[in-house]
Amino acid sequence: MILACNQPYFIPYIGFWQLINCADVFVIGDDYAYINRGWVNRNRILNQAEPMYYGLPLEKASQNKFINEINLADMNVDKMMKTVLYNYRKSPNFKDGYELLERIFACKEKNLAYFLGNSMEIVCDYLNIKTRLCYSSSFEGNSLLKREYRIYDFCKRMGADTYINSIGGTALYDFDEFRKRDLTLKFIKSDIHPYNQFGNEFVPYLSILDVIMFNSREEVIRMLNDYTLIDNKNDLPPAHA
Repeated sequence: MILACNQPYFIPYIGFWQLINCADVFVIGDDYAYINRGWVNRNRILNQAEPMYYGLPLEKASQNKFINEINLADMNVDKMMKTVLYNYRKSPNFKDGYELLERIFACKEKNLAYFLGNSMEIVCDYLNIKTRLCYSSSFEGNSLLKREYRIYDFCKRMGADTYINSIGGTALYDFDEFRKRDLTLKFIKSDIHPYNQFGNEFVPYLSILDVIMFNSREEVIRMLNDYTLIDNKNDLPPAHA
C-alpha cells in the first residue's frame, strides 16, 4: 500500500493533487505546526497576467499552534468570489472553476484544518481522485514523535510499504533509513506543462483553480499523471541530490 502525507493547503498547485492521486491513503497533517506566510491558508491565482496571492483570513494565527488549533476569521465571501470573477470570467472553463469555488466557500466549518480538508474532498471529487483521506490527529500519540518517525508510524499503522513525498522534501528523508524499516521511499517530481492563459506568457505553479479555469475536466485529470517518481538518490535532480 502506498501512503503520502502533507499539511493541508488552500487550493494548492497541481503537484499537490498528483501526490494525493498516486497514493492509496493520504494523511492530512492537521496537527503539524502552522507556518506563517506559507501555503496553508493561501495560494496564487492570475491577476492581469501576473501571480496574485489569494487567501483565507485567520484568527490569531501563530507558528506556535498546530493547524487544527487555528480558526478562520470572518471573511467576505462575496468579495473573494468577485475577485475570481473579475480575473477569470473570460476563461474557457470558468463555469466549472467558479462553481467549484462556490462549493468550497459553502462550508460553514470555522476550524482551518477541517475547512481545508473539506475543500480537498471537493477538489478530489471533481478530479475523480479516489484516494482515502485521513487526519494525522486521528493517530493517537503520533504528534509526540519527531519528523521522520511520524511517517514510519503512519506507515506501520496503515500497513503501508511505500511512502511518497514531494520533491521539495528530499533533505528531510533518507532512502536508506526507510529501507532499514522495509519501506520504499519515493519522491514525486511534477512535470508542469504550459497551457494557454489568455494568450499571455505562461505563469506556472498557480493554484489548481487556475488549471481548472483554463482546461477541461478531462484535460486536468490527464495532467494528474504528468510526474516522475524517484526512488534512488542518484536519480534526484542536481538541486535535490
